[in-house]
Amino acid sequence: MPTKTRTYDPAKVRTALAGQTEALRGAVRGLTGDQLDLPTRLGDWRVRELVSHLGMVVSWVPAHLDDPLPDAAAITPLDWARSTRTAAATINDIAEELAAGPFAGTRDEVAAEFDRRCDELLAVLAGPAAAEPGRRIAMRFGPMPLADFLVTRLVETVVHADDLADALGLDAFPHDRQAVAAATRLLADAFADQAPGGAVELRIPPYAVVQAVVGPRHTRGTPPNVVETDPLTWIRLATGRRAWPDAVEAAEVQASGERSDIGGLLPVLG
Repeated sequence: MPTKTRTYDPAKVRTALAGQTEALRGAVRGLTGDQLDLPTRLGDWRVRELVSHLGMVVSWVPAHLDDPLPDAAAITPLDWARSTRTAAATINDIAEELAAGPFAGTRDEVAAEFDRRCDELLAVLAGPAAAEPGRRIAMRFGPMPLADFLVTRLVETVVHADDLADALGLDAFPHDRQAVAAATRLLADAFADQAPGGAVELRIPPYAVVQAVVGPRHTRGTPPNVVETDPLTWIRLATGRRAWPDAVEAAEVQASGERSDIGGLLPVLG
C-alpha cells in the first residue's frame, strides 16, 4: 500500500464535484433524442444507460445521506477501489432499470430528470451536512466518511464524463480540473495499493507520482523503471478504457526499464 494515506481538502472536493456536476448537466442538456441511442464503449449500454448511471451517481449522496449506518468499520477510498468490480452486475441492473424508468422519456424529460438529481446533490454540497466533520454515509461496501465518499464521486463523474465524450465523438469533455486531479491521484494510489512495491515509479504529471510493483526499491538518482503518462490516459488505463499495448504504441505512455510493462496489473478499477 502507499506509505502514507493521501488526504484531500474537503472544501476543494465539494467545489470540484459541484463543478464537474454542472459540466455533466450541460452535456446532458445538449443531447439530442438520437444521441440517447448511440452506443458506448461500456458493453451494451447506450448513452441513455450511461446517463441513467450518472443520474444514480449524482443522486446517491442526497438519497442516502441520512440512511442508518451499518455496524462496521469505516472503509477508505482504496477499499472502494478494490471492491468496485464485485458490484458490476448490480450496477448494470440499476442502470437498465433507470433507463427503462425515470430516464425512459424524451431528451427533454431525460434532461429534466438529470437536472433534478444534480440540483439535489448541489444542495447537499452547499449545505452544512457535507461540511460536518466525521460525517459518514452508508454505501454498498460499508460505511465511509462522507468527505472520502465524495472523492469517489469525483472518480465516477470524471470517468463517465469521458465515456460520454467518447460516445458522442467529442475531442474533449470540459472536466473540472480539480476533479481530474483527484481522480488521477486516487487511481494512482489504488495502483500502488494493488501492486505494492517500489520497483516502478509511476508519474502522472502534474498530479501524482507513486512507487509500485514488486522488485528492487529505488532510493536515489534516476529510477531504473519509469512509467509516465498524462492524467486522462492514466484514468482510461486504470479503468480498462484503454489497452496498455495500444497506449504504448500510440506514444501516450512512456515506459522505460525491464519492469516497466505494467499492463498485466491493469485495470485497477472494475
